[in-house]
Amino acid sequence: MKRPTLSHYRPDGSVQMVDVSGKAVTSRSASARARVKLSAAVLRGLGANPKGDALEVARLAGIMAAKKTAELIPLCHPLPLRRIEVEARIVRGEVRLTSTVETEAVTGVEMEALTAVAVAALTVYDMCKALDKSIEIREIVLLEKTGGKSGPFRRTARPATAR
Repeated sequence: MKRPTLSHYRPDGSVQMVDVSGKAVTSRSASARARVKLSAAVLRGLGANPKGDALEVARLAGIMAAKKTAELIPLCHPLPLRRIEVEARIVRGEVRLTSTVETEAVTGVEMEALTAVAVAALTVYDMCKALDKSIEIREIVLLEKTGGKSGPFRRTARPATAR
């Protein structure tokens, strides 16, 4: 199998925005996840947070961040996003944030999905930091992507002992 090359570099080693003008517009999607570990006391107090509903604010921050990805990541192309979903749930003592982003474009939306959960996780931290500074943002990962030349990708589940 041929090893992929990094097209963000010019022959002289300087960076460039990838030329996608020759690529076909296709339907593309990506999903990502982040985990935020909160203490039991902070989890119990989420509903009474004086700043507001931390999970809903984080969801909104994730949506807004996905739309701003090209402004935040230097070599990302601005994309016409047709769908952004961000979910925030409490699962086994942590906040699980997931995003799904869709477009019809010449390049993928992996960075938009990852940016959504990263900023949502940072927002949970911001909303709860007055209660506990030991909050941990964990495992920001791409779960799956569809469309494009490289084809589909789906993260395989890890054994329970590795989590």
